[in-house]
Amino acid sequence: MFSDRTNWKLTRNRLTEALEEVRAGGARVLDLTISNPTRAGLRYGEGLIMQSLASPHAMDYDPQPKGLASARTAVADYYRTQHAIHSLDAERVILTTSTSEGYSFVFRLLCNPGDELLVPKPSYPLFEFLADLQDVKLVPYPLIYDHGWQMDFPSLQKAVTERARGVVVVHPNNPTGSYVHSEEQEPLNEFCREHELALIADEVFLDYAHDGAQQRSFAGNQDVLTFTLSGVSKISALPQMKVAWIVTSGPDGEVEAAQARLEVIADTYLSMNAPIQWATPVLLEQRKSIQRQLLDRVLKNLAELDRQLAMQKTCQRLSVEGGWYAVLRVPVTQTDEELAVDLLRKKFVLVHPGHFYDFPSDGFLVLSLIARESDFAEGAQAVLARVA
Repeated sequence: MFSDRTNWKLTRNRLTEALEEVRAGGARVLDLTISNPTRAGLRYGEGLIMQSLASPHAMDYDPQPKGLASARTAVADYYRTQHAIHSLDAERVILTTSTSEGYSFVFRLLCNPGDELLVPKPSYPLFEFLADLQDVKLVPYPLIYDHGWQMDFPSLQKAVTERARGVVVVHPNNPTGSYVHSEEQEPLNEFCREHELALIADEVFLDYAHDGAQQRSFAGNQDVLTFTLSGVSKISALPQMKVAWIVTSGPDGEVEAAQARLEVIADTYLSMNAPIQWATPVLLEQRKSIQRQLLDRVLKNLAELDRQLAMQKTCQRLSVEGGWYAVLRVPVTQTDEELAVDLLRKKFVLVHPGHFYDFPSDGFLVLSLIARESDFAEGAQAVLARVA
């Protein structure tokens, strides 16, 4: 009765089962996996946000496949003011309800059933489900760690086949927090030109560079056909508002052809609702307050983690440049999942095992840096004590 593409293993994993049991027992769990900023104790401009959703314009049905011009202009202004991309035309922006939907549009645009996309490893596990639903095959290429994370270009060359249609980069990566460095961007463009591949750049965490430096966005990449995905989920810490987009850049002829086809895909669904589109300029403006709060939280928690790590010799924090997560390298005395379950049952601390993100071996734990500072400090102490 059901398609093979949804033939997933739907049983709960051991960590989820353990979490339900611990919470059912009434224990207070320190959640160091938190990714929902609306539950992280931030201060939002609630009045302005709610007022923006009450525009009388929303009573008029004006279906625009790419999204309302005012919302797309707000996105273009974001790239102009925050990332100095002054040439971005709002006509090259297509609104979607999420980056997941943006991925599905781009996958459908580029790939026939069975075609391949090159994706980084480690990275977050969203890609596998999206690829299954679009009948696309994922081919991983490794990020290597040597005094910091780097793209492995020899492995990219080995991974590419005649069925490859694009390369995915996550800039910065989740969970490693590594950006595609400036010295890697030209070789990456050359690789895409050589194999006639599109470049798909996920930039949801772009604005959260830990050193405060402005990071280059792929939305200004003109060398190869590039699709840049982002949205207010992370930019303004408003995942519930469901505003995201695809920015298409590159050689004019390829961009025009891609945009024409993407517009038909978007027109088929018309998924964006009017109140959210009219509110988009205000929602994007919220980033100016929220990003300061989040970066302050991230840096304080990272400093606390480093302080605790300095008092022991068992664990090591891997280098991180941006985003909301930190990766701990821990001794391999059991699988990462067993360690995470053990931490939950005995210390009441929830962390992610490295295998959730496709780390190539055991010995890694992933911690969220947006947890409340007191919870993070207590949880990190419990993790290090257990590992020691």
